[in-house]
Amino acid sequence: MKNLLFPQPDAVFCRPTMPDTISAPAMPVAPAANQTEVFAVHGADPEVLAYAMARYSRSSLSMKESLREISSQRAEQFLNTFYFQYGHRSIADLAHVAFAIERLSLLAAISLVDEQRWDGQERSTRYQNFKKSGWYTPSFGADAAAQEQYTAAAQDLFASYDRISLGMMESLKAAIPRPEEMKPDAYERTLKARAFDVARYLLPLATNTSLGQIVNARTLETQVSRLLSSPFAEIRNLGEKLREAAAGAAWNVNHDNLRALQQEIAAVDPALGAKAEELLLREVKTAPTLVKYAAPNAYEQATRQELAQAAAELMRGTAIAPAPVVDLLEQEPLEVELATSLLYPHCHYSYRQLRDQVAALGAAQREEMVALGAKHRGRHDELLRGFHSGSGLRFDILMDIGGFRDMHRHRRCVQLLQGYTDAHGCEVPDCPGQPTLAEAGLQAEYNRAMDAAFAAYASLSQSSAAEARESAQYVLPLGTRCRSLFKMDFAEALYISELRSTVAGHFSYRRVAWEMYQAVAKAHPSLAQYFRISDVNEPVDLLQR
Repeated sequence: MKNLLFPQPDAVFCRPTMPDTISAPAMPVAPAANQTEVFAVHGADPEVLAYAMARYSRSSLSMKESLREISSQRAEQFLNTFYFQYGHRSIADLAHVAFAIERLSLLAAISLVDEQRWDGQERSTRYQNFKKSGWYTPSFGADAAAQEQYTAAAQDLFASYDRISLGMMESLKAAIPRPEEMKPDAYERTLKARAFDVARYLLPLATNTSLGQIVNARTLETQVSRLLSSPFAEIRNLGEKLREAAAGAAWNVNHDNLRALQQEIAAVDPALGAKAEELLLREVKTAPTLVKYAAPNAYEQATRQELAQAAAELMRGTAIAPAPVVDLLEQEPLEVELATSLLYPHCHYSYRQLRDQVAALGAAQREEMVALGAKHRGRHDELLRGFHSGSGLRFDILMDIGGFRDMHRHRRCVQLLQGYTDAHGCEVPDCPGQPTLAEAGLQAEYNRAMDAAFAAYASLSQSSAAEARESAQYVLPLGTRCRSLFKMDFAEALYISELRSTVAGHFSYRRVAWEMYQAVAKAHPSLAQYFRISDVNEPVDLLQR
């Protein structure tokens, strides 16, 4: 008999149906005609729920009927057929999984969250003291001297972070007395956040953090594959751990209470206790089927190397030209944008400087560069992010890494990130109306710590050991400037400018949001009236959050 529910791999796919005559359960009372029924669903495993939702397209069964009838084994069979054999990746959009990822470096965290379809929260450098977080230490192989230098650099940055946190706190207290109506704990908490806003510039990318994420299985599969393709060992290991967590037993927050209940039942009736154990304490694996084939992306790995080589050959060691904090780019032919966007993440040049070189090439050479971006693309690979071109507004932004991490949260735009380097120097924290580092007597300490970190980076970058060269970026502080390209439409530019310019925000991204608004207003004067912008040059009430 032909299997309509789970066709054989060589079967011709033409929208197979799910028969309604599957082990008919007790039918619920049907709602009255034309009466919409809405209910939330709780307790179904993510993959089982995804299967049940996917059945809407192939069966007339209701959600309740489907979930009563489906087993995890049948869900796995279905997903193996339709997800892997027929490429119906939209099914994985229906399975959402929550993860806690703890004790990873800031560098790895930035890479982890670099997904357009991502939801989560990370430890805040504004509201938490990171002096006890510790830091990630990569493998240095036999190069003990490099590891010693790395450790010394991290220790020095954390010591300076602590001194500047305390020093800024004292300076803020001296400059801003507590209003009588403000409670002492609220006053301390508010000023401490302001002090951390300054001190965070000295946290190295090696700093340990923690975050939680809720993603669908398709995003998870893409995320794991991308992490496994990273040049950083820590990030590759993170990809492995995510895949293992999705395939293994999930942590059940109610496990201890359920175990106690099961033991009470077993004490009264051992047979019933055994059934309760099977039902209440069974292992739940959140996405064992949907991520089991996630592997390093050969397309991304091979293309990364070739595009980096192409960018180096194009620029031939040209000095990096000065660039503004925010550069709103005018439109150019799509072919030029595609070639420039593909090269941009693999160098440290501004988009404008890189684009001028690309535009000077002949059409055939530009086509060769675009072709490099798709040369190694496999059957199921999505095009690289650089191919997302044609947006109306594009901002090339040069800012501190800490401020970039806040801008990174805006996922309705296309973001192209460059690697971390000392080539752009660092930012000096400066908030209008707040005591400066110089006024607090901390400027010399800040300069010394930054110089020492950059010296350690330069030394590690020149090491003969590959492990030591990889580790160099970890010692760069969050005050280091980094470059990124944001592509968006007008609504998103307005949203970012309005949200990030508010007085409650960090002074770093407030300045970038203001510059974005200024750039749009200059290029499109008639549209400036629609921005509800806060002038970041005006002093703020530092006790307002």
